[in-house]
Amino acid sequence: MKRIQLHLIFVLFISVTSLAQGSTPNVLFIAVDDLRLELGCYGHDYVQSPNIDRLAKEGTKFNHAYCQQTVCNPSRASLLTGMRPDTLKVWDLRTHFREEHPEVITLPELFKNNGFHAQCIGKIFHNWVQDDWKGDPQSWSVPSILHYNTHYKDDPQVDGKVPPNLATHRRTECRDVPDEAYYDGRVAKHSIDALKQFKTEGTPFFLGIGFWKPHLPFNAPKKYWDLYERSELPLPASTQPPQNVPEIALTRDRFTGDEAELRELLHGHLAAISYLDAQVGKVLDALDQLELTKDTVIVFWSDHGLHIGDHGLLRKTTVFELDAQVPLIISAPNYRNGSSCDAMVELLDLYPTLVELCSLTPPKSLEGASLVPLLENPKSSVKPVALTQTTRPNYPKVDADPEIMGYSIRNQRYRYTEWRDHQTSEIQARELYDHRQDPHETNNLAGEDRMVSVLERLSRQMQKVLLQKN
Repeated sequence: MKRIQLHLIFVLFISVTSLAQGSTPNVLFIAVDDLRLELGCYGHDYVQSPNIDRLAKEGTKFNHAYCQQTVCNPSRASLLTGMRPDTLKVWDLRTHFREEHPEVITLPELFKNNGFHAQCIGKIFHNWVQDDWKGDPQSWSVPSILHYNTHYKDDPQVDGKVPPNLATHRRTECRDVPDEAYYDGRVAKHSIDALKQFKTEGTPFFLGIGFWKPHLPFNAPKKYWDLYERSELPLPASTQPPQNVPEIALTRDRFTGDEAELRELLHGHLAAISYLDAQVGKVLDALDQLELTKDTVIVFWSDHGLHIGDHGLLRKTTVFELDAQVPLIISAPNYRNGSSCDAMVELLDLYPTLVELCSLTPPKSLEGASLVPLLENPKSSVKPVALTQTTRPNYPKVDADPEIMGYSIRNQRYRYTEWRDHQTSEIQARELYDHRQDPHETNNLAGEDRMVSVLERLSRQMQKVLLQKN
């Protein structure tokens, strides 16, 4: 009898262990910074991004994915908590989401609580440098690394003398150095080491890999600059603000240089993308070599987009398409089929998606929708619009609410934006862009009489989304 009981206990132990190590997939969670939809797999054939393109061919590429706010901290806090910026009351670079929601269970924390080894290498949570904030330690099983610094301290680390900078713009750097001289090369190296350890130990994992590129400064090693001929790079469709655009829609980060300066910035940006792509490729290759790919959900996403001379602007914090739209690729066991999905989705949706893919119980606070139905049928839909917002001032002061909030929704045809007084919700200005006729958003139609019914319909739709917040 005892022998039978021991046998049953042993079988139960093996079953539980097998479930932890095999049946429930691991998660490789790849975050990048300031990457707009400028990749080969998104139709930009001048961009050399073979590794990310390969991932898109293996999984599902989302063509209409949008961030919740077009600046780093609110965007990442929203995705990692599954809650909108207004719910979190996080709209600036300094506020930590736990100030208002100390008990929130973040995405990696949920996996940690369910027996996964949750580890952060690089920038996943915001990296704002202040003594009392180093990410979110309780989300991870072990201390994070390479996650806490500023982009402008990414100085090349090499043996001997640092090679000269062959670039001239103050926001670019072209030095003949190895990949690991900069943050992202070291992020890739440490990530591969972590994967090897997971394989050896048979540990179910949630590995957050946060690459710092292609955020400014554009400081990729020289070999990535050499991939491009500067004179052949495409220039922005328009370097002027849209017609009839309200001033509040623009930012102070204006492009005022000449074509040569713009081409150097574009060149550096593409070099940074290709450098990032190479590091992603190293990690994906290691996952394959360790035979972990078949048991791993891979997610690739960016926190928001970027302007480089487009609309006459630099950087982000607008609700134009270039800032709001982001690349998103999900490659999961049973859903690796090279699909392309045109449905409207939000970064907010990643939390419930990963929870469903890994058969976990979601917190009740989640405000997004699972994208699993789109993995099953890329022609289906989970929501009619995607909502993105931004503040004015662009970067509110510490402990100060925004004065104006720009809310913008995107459906299959239109982008509609309302600039509202943050205290009264009174509308200060409107924008409307018809992406069927004007994909680069060069003409604001909100003042045209013929668009009144469209404005009213989209305004009601926006209000409905805003009222859905928890």
